[in-house]
Amino acid sequence: MKIICIGRNYTNHIEELKNERPTEPVVFMKPDSAVLLKQHPFVIPEFSEEIHHEIEIIVKINKVGKYIEPKFAHKYYDEISVGIDFTARDLQDKLKAKGLPWEKAKAFDGSAVIGEFLPKTDFVSMENLTFELTNNSETVQKGNTSFMLWKIDELVSYVSQFFTLKIGDIIFTGTPEGVAAVKPNDVLEGFLEDKKLFRIQVK
Repeated sequence: MKIICIGRNYTNHIEELKNERPTEPVVFMKPDSAVLLKQHPFVIPEFSEEIHHEIEIIVKINKVGKYIEPKFAHKYYDEISVGIDFTARDLQDKLKAKGLPWEKAKAFDGSAVIGEFLPKTDFVSMENLTFELTNNSETVQKGNTSFMLWKIDELVSYVSQFFTLKIGDIIFTGTPEGVAAVKPNDVLEGFLEDKKLFRIQVK
């Protein structure tokens, strides 16, 4: 499986990091080794002093697709969840300043938290999903898919122009504002609507 991630998909997050608003989705990848294993803590890596949490709606691809039309994109996933795209912000800033790729800052081991998946039929609309991240029981990020620059189906269609989507692939759809550094002993919990889909201890 591969993990396809979308950056800069919420206006307020673009503004908080002082990034340029994109004219098309920003796409990057994580390897399968980035997945944080179930029941394992997230261990802050030695190469960064500023690991940020970024909660996102994620979707799991359920059949092979290439050049998917937006009107058919909804047929290529039937489960959704929330996850965290952990980012070594200090390292990413250095790489961006040199015009270099972000992978070392975005795709390191354990950098992708994948929550419990739920049937999308549990929800009324993919375009009005509320999701939230708490840190030590306090809300630190809250978003709604209605504020996405590109909706989920548009993203599925877009990335399929470049990458053949295969069963089990995961798409991270972008994070809202509120990203911040994590510290040892933090407890991060992710919610989709009122359902808690992951709990992560930071060490």
